[in-house]
Amino acid sequence: MAVIDISPARKLRWVIRLLAAAAMAGAFTLAPTAGSASAAPLSPSSPCPGASATVFGPNVCVFTPSMPQTAIQAALNAIASQQVPLGSQFTSQRYAVFFEPGTYGSKSDPLTFQVGYYTQVAGLGLMPQDTVINGAIDVFANLCTAGTGDCNSDVNFWRSLSNLTLNVDHPSTPPDFVPPIVDPGGAGCANAEESWSASQAAPIRRAIINGSVVFQDFCASNDFASGGFIADSQVSGDLDFFGNQQYLVRNSSIGGAAGCPQGLWNMVYSGVTGAPAPVFTGQCEQDTVLAASPVTEGEPFLYADSSGNLRVFVPAVQRSSSGPSWASGPGAGTSMPLSRFFVATPRTPVAAINSALASGRDLILTPGVYDLAQPIRVTRPDTVVLGQGFATLVPQHGNAAMEVLPDRGVKLSGMIIDAGAQRSPVLLSVGTPGPGAASDPDLIQDMYFRIGGAETTPVNATVSLLDNASNSIIDNVWAWRADHGNAVGWTSNQADTGVVVTGDNVTAYGLAVEHYQKQEVIWSGQGGTDVFYQNELPYDPPSQTAWMASPTQDGFPAFLVSPGVRTFQGYGMGSYVVFIQTPATLQDAEAFQAPDTPGVQFHDVFGVWIAGSGGFNSVINGTGGPVNSVNPGKVQPVDVIAYP
Repeated sequence: MAVIDISPARKLRWVIRLLAAAAMAGAFTLAPTAGSASAAPLSPSSPCPGASATVFGPNVCVFTPSMPQTAIQAALNAIASQQVPLGSQFTSQRYAVFFEPGTYGSKSDPLTFQVGYYTQVAGLGLMPQDTVINGAIDVFANLCTAGTGDCNSDVNFWRSLSNLTLNVDHPSTPPDFVPPIVDPGGAGCANAEESWSASQAAPIRRAIINGSVVFQDFCASNDFASGGFIADSQVSGDLDFFGNQQYLVRNSSIGGAAGCPQGLWNMVYSGVTGAPAPVFTGQCEQDTVLAASPVTEGEPFLYADSSGNLRVFVPAVQRSSSGPSWASGPGAGTSMPLSRFFVATPRTPVAAINSALASGRDLILTPGVYDLAQPIRVTRPDTVVLGQGFATLVPQHGNAAMEVLPDRGVKLSGMIIDAGAQRSPVLLSVGTPGPGAASDPDLIQDMYFRIGGAETTPVNATVSLLDNASNSIIDNVWAWRADHGNAVGWTSNQADTGVVVTGDNVTAYGLAVEHYQKQEVIWSGQGGTDVFYQNELPYDPPSQTAWMASPTQDGFPAFLVSPGVRTFQGYGMGSYVVFIQTPATLQDAEAFQAPDTPGVQFHDVFGVWIAGSGGFNSVINGTGGPVNSVNPGKVQPVDVIAYP
């Protein structure tokens, strides 16, 4: 194994993203078949003939064990050929790929395929053991610098793997990967790794992986990744993180973890059997370990019952839990028939969606881009809203994309929400101020927000996620003011704050918020807990005067706990300085700002200067640091182990 070079010249994530901007060629649009306000053309045919699910449209494939493996492989290759290339990063095509219970591939003839942008891969069993794939399900580094062999994974976003067993088997002869991959490690190197070399918005959930997983593509030269999230999974081998900046592993069982030697800047393990020992002593030794997760709830998922009927299972809430929720069986929860769900496509009028929700139906959003003239409104407690294939919601008239009102048991999962051309005060609001329901919390899970990048015109949204719901659970949320792609710039993609939490006793895991123009996160609810936080400050404030929290406070904190808060716990939280799209020297008074009171506590917080002139004056409330281009003046974490 090559030694990972973490020098600034090779680590700089911003260079990769800027290169990505130049590579964003437009690709054709593929959309589901029923009616929509979207201008996207209809998909002419399914990429999986014989496996398309009529109820969900042609961009959802449902494979069965009786199908010829050659047909399954051809369909998976057809999807990968469209979705893996870098030019697919900001297109409208979306896919969900499901495998019915049974076995696919074999040790002698494994099923091997790549997973690209906007592609959901999942089994359809009640248990992950019900669907078995012998082979490899790969994400490789695909952002390559011409002529150098250097490939990177820092923009491998928006893909997922869940609810199946993967027995890692590789063919004796290296396969012809579709699309072809750059393999600087030499012919056949990629055939020797189970690679999930992805960054944000690429979760692995409820999976059994028999073998080790590489989360940084070791066959690529100079590869790094900015991952990521694993939950409710069992991995017999090692989690090989290597060059990852950060990762959260929650409620899982692992054989071990390897990196540099144990990871890079921020590796957080919450309720994980086999987690490494806690350590927080600088570069390569930054592991935050919680023996149990305070309160969790698994992702609702589609499955086929013993009669072949599709249903949705909604796992129950767990408290002080560790290990996979299904270790002793399916676990507590509720099974719902598919008939309870209104199945929408991008051509379904939003009024019809809201009428169905108001009448008591739950909601499935099939793959595609939904242009919304008014918000989707969830008014009934215990409503389940599932996105397939990273269904994407775009408000058209300054409205929210979705408003959730009940404060009880609403489950949101698997969607992207983009800002639109007219300013939206909030993109997604959940709950109303009040006590909430501790026994039946709202769940905001695998939800991703984008300000710019995909839309071709300037966009604007003040707040991406507003969580008013007391006792709610935030589980893997990435809010991103785009630093590359379409219509990117200080006055082009405007957004104040990624996440605002006003509810009490809110618990968050895997929170990533990047590049917003004011406070990135504002937490004003009492009794909150955040397990893992990843942030990059905005790249592009044009001047110090344009980026001031007050006339006397330089910059904005990456995470603000409001002055009135008396109880809060934060674990494994980091913010990074990347001032690369500005000529200015910028100072930020502190990465984390919070009331100086005994009940507000931070554990393992840090800052990293990566690039640009200036940086943090302190890590938290004047403690730790400075973290800037002079001190330490190199890419390494500056830690505060405990505050106060």
